[in-house]
Amino acid sequence: MSSQSDVLREVMHRTGTTQSELSRLSGVRQSSISQMLSDKLNLSDEQLERLLSCMGYRLEIVRRPVVPELTRSERRSWLLHSRLSTHLTRPSLQSWRPHIERNLERLRDGVSGQPHVRNLDRWESLIRRGDVPGIHRVLTGLDRDSIEMREVSPLSGLLSQDERADVLGLAS
Repeated sequence: MSSQSDVLREVMHRTGTTQSELSRLSGVRQSSISQMLSDKLNLSDEQLERLLSCMGYRLEIVRRPVVPELTRSERRSWLLHSRLSTHLTRPSLQSWRPHIERNLERLRDGVSGQPHVRNLDRWESLIRRGDVPGIHRVLTGLDRDSIEMREVSPLSGLLSQDERADVLGLAS
């Protein structure tokens, strides 16, 4: 995927537009255009769209789904937590709270080092605030932060054995 500056440079080349001409067309200072082209000044998609339109072009952003590269353990954890997410509501969180608090206490006794201790603090804060949307994000997120949060999840033992077996069957 090309950077914004690469796209701007390519269209300027195609249209034979100089930095000075683009500056006059767009009202953007020539020095700013120079900085955009050299990646010294961040160029947002909106800014790029505006500059391209001055040269008769539009910006098309192509989004496509990408299967994340997860280890076997990370994938299993994501599948289990995603299933648990289907049961998570404000009332279920309240009923799970004693179990979660016992798990947090057990985890605190057995975990040391970062980012685990910090992630336990974050779990505790999410649970204490009853932040159901935030917990959903952690349970289903594929970003590194969510993956690391699930490594010290206090939500173990909440799925039935049948559901757990069903999910683990999908993982293999």
